[in-house]
Amino acid sequence: MTGRRFFTFTTEDAAVRLGLIHRVRGLEEAENYFNKLSVKLKTKYTYGAILNGCVREKSVQKAEAVMQEMREGGMTTSSFPYNILIILYSQTGDFDKIPPLMKEMGRNGIAEDKYTLRNLIAASVAASDISGVERILKLMEENPELGLDWKLYAMAADAYLKIGSIETALTMLEKLEKWMAFRKKKAVFNFLLSLYAKTGNKDELYRIWNLYKPSSESMDTSYCCMIDSLTKLDDIEGAEKIFEEWESQCTTTYDFRVLNGLLVAYCNRGLFEKAEAAIEKAVQGRTPYASTWHVMAKGYMEHDQIPKTVEMLKRAVNVGRDWKPDPILVNTCLEYLEGQGDAEEMKEFTRLMKN
Repeated sequence: MTGRRFFTFTTEDAAVRLGLIHRVRGLEEAENYFNKLSVKLKTKYTYGAILNGCVREKSVQKAEAVMQEMREGGMTTSSFPYNILIILYSQTGDFDKIPPLMKEMGRNGIAEDKYTLRNLIAASVAASDISGVERILKLMEENPELGLDWKLYAMAADAYLKIGSIETALTMLEKLEKWMAFRKKKAVFNFLLSLYAKTGNKDELYRIWNLYKPSSESMDTSYCCMIDSLTKLDDIEGAEKIFEEWESQCTTTYDFRVLNGLLVAYCNRGLFEKAEAAIEKAVQGRTPYASTWHVMAKGYMEHDQIPKTVEMLKRAVNVGRDWKPDPILVNTCLEYLEGQGDAEEMKEFTRLMKN
């Protein structure tokens, strides 16, 4: 594109290219490209792109150096660079560097946005700072201009669950549910299912499902989430009924990921007859995903049924496209075949794995 004169190469284009170089060739190559840019192209967009790359690599020293250059160039006028530095400090455990950053935002008249609050909640959770979580929620609720953010309630509920504060977590989930009642977003629904499963309250899980479950439109991910939630509560019978409900409504594309959730539960409990019967019914006129056979292979391996592991992994590889099996599974199968002394089978299995 840069070689064609009828295109004007903008600073935004350079920022996109920086991001791509980082993803494909690494941070060092991205830095080399950035350093060669003209002064005209070194704006908040390209600086933001290289800062983002430093954060992705968790390079505190480089990120802080870029941020300092942005300060000196008058490019720290939005919340963006501050937000991603909060992410970096949260990931590296440099929690003490976050308060000075927030004070700097205040001095520069930069308002906190929903992403700032999300990142601060994540940092508080990572630091096991429950008072920090409560402070951020209060700030959101007292400042309507920030907008009620359902993700903050979800993150807070998860934080309370991690420390065993079930009642407080349930309060957060009630607030999240009120938000959900007006908007009915699929992502919020799935979060509610997962979080109620973590509370161990099966009645509440079913209440949420029956109240907000998918109607006419297909929502395979929600069925996956409900099945996974029920199996975590050891309600296999309930998971089977939800799966049957989904299957009865499945008139177009059959999403084997929904079945996979039930198969994982069966395999974890050694219920291989049930698992194979479910697959046999599902594959009538359909081709299962590689992941379906992979789930079975892993289940058989964990129950020390290696011949079946080999069989299932071969089926997975024969189906898979742009898919790679678990190396542990492959090594287990290779060790078994080597121990059996079957050279032809070993050769065939190796050929499949190479392909």
